[in-house]
Amino acid sequence: MSTPTGNPPRTSKKAKVIVWAVLAALVLVGVVAFFAARAQSTPDTAPAQAGQTASSGSGQTAASQAAPVVRPDSRVLSQAPNEQAVLVEFLDFECEGCKAAYPVVEELRAEYADTVTVVHRYFPLPGHPNSMTAAVAVEAAAQQEAYEAMYQRMFETQEQWSHSAEDRSPVFRGYAEELGLDMAAYDAAVADPATRARIEADVADGIALGVQGTPTFFLDGQLLTLNTLEQFRAELDAAASN
Repeated sequence: MSTPTGNPPRTSKKAKVIVWAVLAALVLVGVVAFFAARAQSTPDTAPAQAGQTASSGSGQTAASQAAPVVRPDSRVLSQAPNEQAVLVEFLDFECEGCKAAYPVVEELRAEYADTVTVVHRYFPLPGHPNSMTAAVAVEAAAQQEAYEAMYQRMFETQEQWSHSAEDRSPVFRGYAEELGLDMAAYDAAVADPATRARIEADVADGIALGVQGTPTFFLDGQLLTLNTLEQFRAELDAAASN
């Protein structure tokens, strides 16, 4: 009995094309949303403006020297094996602009994985009721080497828990359980005042550096003023080629 013939390779190839097209469309939506948000005034602003910046051209401004852009204990999202530049993002997990930037950052860190190290610093804003709670949860996960997984979970589910006066810490604890974390250690880290103090230290540095809202990016210590993805990529190209 003969086996029916067909064109499985062609079908498989077509399916792959469709998958990649969908992924590209999702990234494009994030890119458009991110830069559209940056083109408008945003409520995601810091409580105070304590730092000063000076123009240095090429889409960058010089950061204040009052605080370091990166500290030894800053959370490294990805370490470039042949590091030529360091991109730092101050972010708030309840910030809609940060969620819009999320696929952009993921795309760029994959594209520049070999040469650009990506660092995150916490900057929860007082106008977001669960932003500090989310940051504490992510930092507690980070203490178990699960920073990346928890950060991704926060942005992928943001619409489900954000902008509510209700305490979302049980939701975040559920994420930790789903990631298979040691829950006794997680609970201890969440309850430890040192965890919150670490986040507040990032906020203090951000304010001293002139961070006024989220997301805010620094490239090799220089504050970036971004308007398009092409400009973002051009800045990374220039820094990575030095």
